[in-house]
Amino acid sequence: MGGHNEGAQFVNWFGPLLDALRKLGGSGSPDEVVDQIAADHAVSDDAQNELTSSGQPRFKNQVAWARFYLTKEGLLGSSRRGIWSLTERGRATTLTYEQAHDIFRRWVAIFQEQRRTKTADTVSMEEQTVEEAETPTGDYRAAILDIMRNLPPAGFERLSQRLLREAGFIHVEVTGQSNDGGIDGHGILQVNPLVSFKVLFQCKRYANSVTPSIVRDFRGAMSGRADKGIIITTGTFTAEARREASRDGAPPIELVDSEKLIDMLENLELGLKPVTTYEVDEKFFAEFTAR
Repeated sequence: MGGHNEGAQFVNWFGPLLDALRKLGGSGSPDEVVDQIAADHAVSDDAQNELTSSGQPRFKNQVAWARFYLTKEGLLGSSRRGIWSLTERGRATTLTYEQAHDIFRRWVAIFQEQRRTKTADTVSMEEQTVEEAETPTGDYRAAILDIMRNLPPAGFERLSQRLLREAGFIHVEVTGQSNDGGIDGHGILQVNPLVSFKVLFQCKRYANSVTPSIVRDFRGAMSGRADKGIIITTGTFTAEARREASRDGAPPIELVDSEKLIDMLENLELGLKPVTTYEVDEKFFAEFTAR
């Protein structure tokens, strides 16, 4: 398939993605699914940390593209936000490598036909390689990520402050103290009238990956000062950093990478304006075509 051969490596993850969701009980967050596949197939940390030319984790990106095709095939639910889930058909389906390639080729043909007939504004996956793509969810994600990565450090801290406030935190303040162990601000998460948590946060305006040493340093800085920590980045987290953040016996640290950050902006409609569009439901008109 010409230049698409390397990108089509994501077809390898069609079957493992279905298997991972079954092990997770039929649904899971993107990170849970990626971690399950990595564990099931012994994907090395180096492979998980490898980035595409656009700065996205290649392995995670390939799993996302696998999910895109399986959703088109009706094996996964179509919701883009939060949770990936199996459909009833997906629960009962296992895929061989050959069957996965059949699905891929069929949808490539469908996209090409749509392009030729101009019945949908769909970019041909045959012509757009995964290497060139940020995520299979739209160009606006790449655009807003570029904007955030070019904000001044203080501006990204204020954006994080606004995001936490909109997400339900109170008394959110940006400290901006360079000698404060990497702590950029603090806030209170009010769970209910009787329970609240003090949270410290750190902002990393990165294009690459946050390493486990940064997580450990942040945890050391917050020791005895807060119940929980949050690291917000426009980049990614290495596999080791994610393990360090959830290490048993250590104060938990929530990790917000670029994809989760954009998901939050979507859900809160901050910096993004929703647009309604329509596609033709040919099944609806089928009954009227009979003479």
